[in-house]
Amino acid sequence: MTTTLVTGDPVTQRPEIHQTSIWQQSWIMVKRNMIHTRRMPEMLSDVTIQPIMFVLLFAYVFGASITNTGGVSYKEFLLPGIMGQTIVFTAFIVSTGITADLEKGIIDRFRSLPIRRSSVLIGRSIASLLHSSIGIVVMAITGLAIGWRINGTFGEAILAFALLLMFGFGMIWFGILIGSWLRSVEAVNGFMFTTLFPLTFLSNAFVPTAPMPTWLRTIAEWNPISALVQALRVLWGNGPAAPADAPLPLQYPVLATLIWAVVLTLVFAPFALRAYTKRTSN
Repeated sequence: MTTTLVTGDPVTQRPEIHQTSIWQQSWIMVKRNMIHTRRMPEMLSDVTIQPIMFVLLFAYVFGASITNTGGVSYKEFLLPGIMGQTIVFTAFIVSTGITADLEKGIIDRFRSLPIRRSSVLIGRSIASLLHSSIGIVVMAITGLAIGWRINGTFGEAILAFALLLMFGFGMIWFGILIGSWLRSVEAVNGFMFTTLFPLTFLSNAFVPTAPMPTWLRTIAEWNPISALVQALRVLWGNGPAAPADAPLPLQYPVLATLIWAVVLTLVFAPFALRAYTKRTSN
């Protein structure tokens, strides 16, 4: 019996592969993550319901007993801190997303496609920033509703939001590192909770550092999150200037935050790429 292969048969023809740049590939990954979120809207609870809950609880529960905020209302003192916490938790979002994709074998499917491996990470990073940006917007609207105001100029306000995104980008590489290193979503959840929660609370995000014991105050004031939060307060006009005996990161918080964002990226990005490459090569 002779089998004849008919040329042009759509069943036997391979689809034509078009060359795409890394940015096109990354944008496809961004759309893939956003479509996944759209189809599972409950995934937005951490940037819709939780921000409102945090703002209201801190403003009216802690705010009722915290009065030493340098002459500003606790609501204005609070919002920069809670936004700083939200952007730090971008690392949490990206780490669980990376680990879940690895566990489900989705990354293995991506490896079979003619795309660069880094496009998966770039797409995940941008999608995580967009995800956290929704939380920032929700918090800002909630803050405006309860009396928070931006007292700085328009340019200073935009710079503050840009600093948030830059710092979040640096934290994303930490999240990619942890998500590539640990083997399960449960392990990632446990590690990130025990790491990020103390890091955000051991800062000037929610309470002034002046009443703290000397050794604890030193740790809190040199915490990168404290520089970020102080920069937001300065640019938005939401808080007192740093005292004269404060360390340099609080004296020059905008510059310090820029430096921290670059340092976090330069430190964590190489290790994250190496861990991800090693994990996806096995």
